[in-house]
Amino acid sequence: MAAASKQQIVLDARAFDRTVRRMADEIVELNNGTDNLVIVGIQRRGVQLAAQIVSSIAEREHADVPQGALDITLYRDDLQTVGPRPVVGQTQIPVDIDGQNVVIVDDVLYTGRTIRAALDELADFGRPARIALAVLIDRGGRELPIQPDIVGKTLSIASSQRVDVLVEEVDGRNAAIIAEREPST
Repeated sequence: MAAASKQQIVLDARAFDRTVRRMADEIVELNNGTDNLVIVGIQRRGVQLAAQIVSSIAEREHADVPQGALDITLYRDDLQTVGPRPVVGQTQIPVDIDGQNVVIVDDVLYTGRTIRAALDELADFGRPARIALAVLIDRGGRELPIQPDIVGKTLSIASSQRVDVLVEEVDGRNAAIIAEREPST
């Protein structure tokens, strides 16, 4: 059993919830309301974050915003390294996105490659009027020219570290944690 790695909590449950509410408000503001708004989370934890954002918008704006999910596995530029049988999750876009304002939601923005794959997959579903990006954590380290429109928290951490986002629906609690990467064997 590996020794416990040193962890630092950057968002506890209360800070996480405040951050999600603020992001929801910023999404509504960015889109001048909720008309023609569709929120799409990237599998895995981006989907749960998107659901929390949609819930906050419903509570505060009394609006039902369509929510979808993208699984970008088959759109990855490193698919050949994943193995012969990658596990593919569900992609679900509940409405026609042509002419809509789509907000892609992800947990952590790092290199930008996940977002590039999400943009490629989203293009298969139509041509939105606008696509915006909302991320809970922007940790820097971009390899592609991808810039978020809405950021919950910006961190500057070493490449030897990782950011783990925990969501209530999957992990039993909401939090964001910095931890040391485990050495490759």
